[in-house]
Amino acid sequence: MSQPWDYIAKLVCIGDSGTGKSSLTIRLCEGRFSSSHDVTIGVEFGSRIVPVGPPASRELEIGPHALPSSSQSTQSSPTVPETTESAASGLPSPPRKAQEPPGSQKRMKLSLWDTAGQETYKSITRSYFRGASGALLVFDITRPSTFTSCTQWLQDLRHIAEDGIVIILVGNKSDLAGDDDGSNQRRVSREEAEEWCRMNDIVRYVETSAKSGEGVERAFLEVAERIYRNIEAGKYDLHDRRSGVKGFGATGRTNAGIPKTVTLGLNDAMGRNRGGGCC
Repeated sequence: MSQPWDYIAKLVCIGDSGTGKSSLTIRLCEGRFSSSHDVTIGVEFGSRIVPVGPPASRELEIGPHALPSSSQSTQSSPTVPETTESAASGLPSPPRKAQEPPGSQKRMKLSLWDTAGQETYKSITRSYFRGASGALLVFDITRPSTFTSCTQWLQDLRHIAEDGIVIILVGNKSDLAGDDDGSNQRRVSREEAEEWCRMNDIVRYVETSAKSGEGVERAFLEVAERIYRNIEAGKYDLHDRRSGVKGFGATGRTNAGIPKTVTLGLNDAMGRNRGGGCC
């Protein structure tokens, strides 16, 4: 029996309350949308296994550039193969990509932590930033105040999370930006969001609709693929939980070399804190 996944990565969804963070997580994990989702209290959890690396990654067009131009479509264009015409014309041919052997597709389990956006739960939710390898910073394109708040969310995240965390900016509720019927409720333009990304060294801006599902998988796959490339570049210690990434079977081990799993309840954690223990 093959392993269910090759890597597991911790992701956090952050942003103001009401921006649709929970709806995005539910759409990705369960494939549904609920217009009456309760306000998140503290943190909620979900997970999803997604493909990373080639051949699936070719559709994402993730390269060394940080952001596409505002006119560039999020739809990927097919790779142009080398043709006899191009060779005959004397023009340089596109480089051929190495063919991957069958069954080489890697899979990553995304451990998704959906955090509350209310100030009341600030001290709780910020604690979950530790050990995250990726983050989706979500705002509502119809509410400029949620976009303004992204600056503070980003500062908090970078202050607490590990260096090198993969962050993308997500403009949610794109279904409310319809131009055809005069019902456009957009208040934050794509150009504003992309400029903010450039100024704050954010690798990508993606617009989503948890209601229709548009762009949702793209947003999470963007983060997963960039984490995978960091893994390939050796930027993570897969045996160190602080990195936010773990390889299949890379668990803590006892002195005898036998994997050990410990499950702690609330009372255990409180007991450790009273005793001044670690963590």
